[in-house]
Amino acid sequence: MNGDQSPISDATIRRLRIMDRSFQALTTGSAWLVLVILAGIIVSLFVGGWQALTEFGPAFLITDDWNPVTEKFGALVPIYGTLVSSLIALLIAVPISFGIALFLTEVSPHWLRRPIGTAVELLAAIPSIIYGMWGLFVFAPILSEHVQPWLQETFGDTPWIGALFQGAPLGIGMLPAGFILGIMIIPFITALMRDVFATTPKFLKESAYAMGATHWEVVWNVVLPYTRVGAVGGIFLGLGRALGETMAVTFIIGNTHRFSPSLFEPGNSIASTLANEFTEAVGDMHTSSLIALGLVLFMITFIVLTCAKLLLMGLDSRDNVKN
Repeated sequence: MNGDQSPISDATIRRLRIMDRSFQALTTGSAWLVLVILAGIIVSLFVGGWQALTEFGPAFLITDDWNPVTEKFGALVPIYGTLVSSLIALLIAVPISFGIALFLTEVSPHWLRRPIGTAVELLAAIPSIIYGMWGLFVFAPILSEHVQPWLQETFGDTPWIGALFQGAPLGIGMLPAGFILGIMIIPFITALMRDVFATTPKFLKESAYAMGATHWEVVWNVVLPYTRVGAVGGIFLGLGRALGETMAVTFIIGNTHRFSPSLFEPGNSIASTLANEFTEAVGDMHTSSLIALGLVLFMITFIVLTCAKLLLMGLDSRDNVKN
């Protein structure tokens, strides 16, 4: 072979360059396509909900009227139901997911990790309508007979929070919806926390154990500081999942446009309102109000995820400063 001759032919080089440019164009186009789709969704929701937004103005967000007959619509009840049920879900799911993830990565024997981890992942594959049916026919009676009466008797007369536990223990309402949502997002948060905790370098944990640290001390002083950015990201991902859940909440939240601070009273969420009424909406104003509700849900999710991103960036920058 001549020493000046390249071992790769010109035709091969041209083909590789074409493939490289095609790959770059494909990935760039895919990234821009996400932004185009996002902008299209926002514009379509804004245009569809324009009639209701101009008719009711900012009062649309703070009034609890929802009457298709008189064409008076306000989003307070669905917004309240969405936020409260998602908050209850987080309060239930985060500590349980944290415990499961720590058990799987730090405490469980190796032969038990795969079966439990697989079972947790399978929970995420169950359709939401199954969770809703189970919640309505199995969970709700248990809640109304045992849990809600106990909560009412224990906290019903407590100042400030007593109003949350008033009303008849029906088994449906904001609290049961939050419970079901919490069970639904446990697999997502657990799987992310488990994978994040598993990235902690072994030599860091072994060093702590060598100094006499307990399991909890290793977790609190080594694992959590090393993985907190990923763990917080998993929590917010679960919150985003809870905010947009539809069918399971529709089954058990009660689907009533009546505002009440009590967690026992039936209520409504944005997603369940859309699922129940969109196909039966009568009149342009009703349809426009439902689309405006969709825009509100979109903005709530967008704000939550933006706050999560800012929080993660803050934690990351603070860790970089410390290092």
